[in-house]
Amino acid sequence: MDIGRFTAQLTIFLLLVGFVVIIIARARSEGGDRLRMRIEELNHRYEHRRRRLALAASEPSTRKRLLKAFRRDDKVQGRQGRKGGGEERRQTVWVLDFRGDIKASGVGRLAEEISAIIAAAMKGDEVVVRLESPGGLVHSYGLAAAQMDRLRDAGLTTTVCVDKVAASGGYLMACAADQLRAAPFAVLGSIGVVAQLPNFHRLLKRHDIDVELLTAGEYKRTLTVFGENTEEGRNKFKADLDNIHQLFKSHVAERRPQLDIEAVATGETWYGRDAIAKGLIDALGTSEAYLISRMEEARVISMRLEARHPMGERLGMAVSKGVEGGIDRVMERLDAGRWEKH
Repeated sequence: MDIGRFTAQLTIFLLLVGFVVIIIARARSEGGDRLRMRIEELNHRYEHRRRRLALAASEPSTRKRLLKAFRRDDKVQGRQGRKGGGEERRQTVWVLDFRGDIKASGVGRLAEEISAIIAAAMKGDEVVVRLESPGGLVHSYGLAAAQMDRLRDAGLTTTVCVDKVAASGGYLMACAADQLRAAPFAVLGSIGVVAQLPNFHRLLKRHDIDVELLTAGEYKRTLTVFGENTEEGRNKFKADLDNIHQLFKSHVAERRPQLDIEAVATGETWYGRDAIAKGLIDALGTSEAYLISRMEEARVISMRLEARHPMGERLGMAVSKGVEGGIDRVMERLDAGRWEKH
């Protein structure tokens, strides 16, 4: 009975402690900054990898000599850093990443990252944005493009690198750069506007269902899903699309004046090799190659803001990821077994 009573008390005590820890963790996550800043100097990362590969490829008898050379280089750089108070500051290349969805949901984070860099950057610094987006909602990508313009307005040299796709709203953002680079098979362009919606009016009419749509204002509604659409409404809707397209073209033409905007604003897309001939981009190449070339003369620093997830959410994500991984492994094993039987 004493052992049972002690076990029950210990269990209750541990539960209470765990409950208090969860409350404190939740209070901290809700009370502080919801975003965490991640900063990494890419020069150090690549140099570390280079040294590891050099050691791995060298003969065992020469590894000690290589290690001594690496330590000697580090000491020399350390002494130069301590004596470098009066020397000219090295240029810094700030690296941001933007992966866009149809709603450009990352634009809020991008805005805060740009604000931080504008506050910290010095004259002569460069901002590289690794951008990937197929486009989406007009107002969302309009805001994202306005955030990109802030870098130019602040006097910072801006380079956009596109490895996969910057189309429609993605290209609206990309054209704000002083230099626009893309991989040979990256997709660019799509300077156009599209809208579609279904209409169930005839189906409802066939079943004697009426839909009452009351508006105040001649063009409060042009095309609807359930009501009967008129030719006047269609013409107004098309006129609105044409107006948005004109704004899109004007935005691109202002930022890339050398571009024949009427020739490329057809809604078409081009791969990188063709896009450079059209004037949509300035150079061919991947973001990785460009950043490595900049490391020869500048410090390249990657900066991003990440959301702080509460403890409960992190545990849930870990469990979900574990279950998903287990299911994937089972499916792979079943698939492999099917082929083994044959």
